[in-house]
Amino acid sequence: MPRPDDLPDPSFFGPALALRGALPLQGLTILAVEDSRYASDALRLMCQRSGGRLRRADSLAAAEAHLRCYRPDVVIVDLGLPDGRGEALIHSLAVQKRAVVLGTSGDPDGRAAALAAGAAGFLDKPVPGLAIFQATILAHLPGAEMRPPPFPGEVRPDPLALTDDLLQAARALEAGPSPAERAYLAGFVSGLARQASDQALDSASRAIGDPSVKDAQLSTLLRDRIARNAAFRDSA
Repeated sequence: MPRPDDLPDPSFFGPALALRGALPLQGLTILAVEDSRYASDALRLMCQRSGGRLRRADSLAAAEAHLRCYRPDVVIVDLGLPDGRGEALIHSLAVQKRAVVLGTSGDPDGRAAALAAGAAGFLDKPVPGLAIFQATILAHLPGAEMRPPPFPGEVRPDPLALTDDLLQAARALEAGPSPAERAYLAGFVSGLARQASDQALDSASRAIGDPSVKDAQLSTLLRDRIARNAAFRDSA
């Protein structure tokens, strides 16, 4: 058995090495380009459990500002963002080879779109579990064989983050969105519905995509859902 002094210096394996007793993503900085606070909180908890550090950008513009200041190891890009499509950022990062780039979306067609744009991999939304989150990142990470393996686990994002997302959508509807903004909001609420496994929200997202439904009606639907969430939390 080698003595501790016989072990190689960690720098031999690279600066992001997870040493014995550490976690699979120890030392990694992960940038999530994600407009939903609820989805971001799930990613934050998975990073925390895995040893990584999460930063969040809620738009393409915010992501560009982050990337001018530092270089993350991994970038997870949602495809539907308030100021454009995530595929453009995926393509730019893939060409620059600045980080491991993963796409994410609740849209069934999202995987093909993200990979076509140049993403190394894809995370379904919601992410099925902690082990899949870790394994998807490790599959594309240099030196992953030197890290601890993925392990199972579940996370529960903060329900207050879901309420914040719903309030944001309701206010946007009350402001009189353009057709393009309304299409974005439909996708945003649809993503929340999948993340929360909420059939009522799924119905609301389809209504938002229907131009015959008035914005005031849609806002009422979302605010009713917010009130129900609050009542559920108070009774828990």
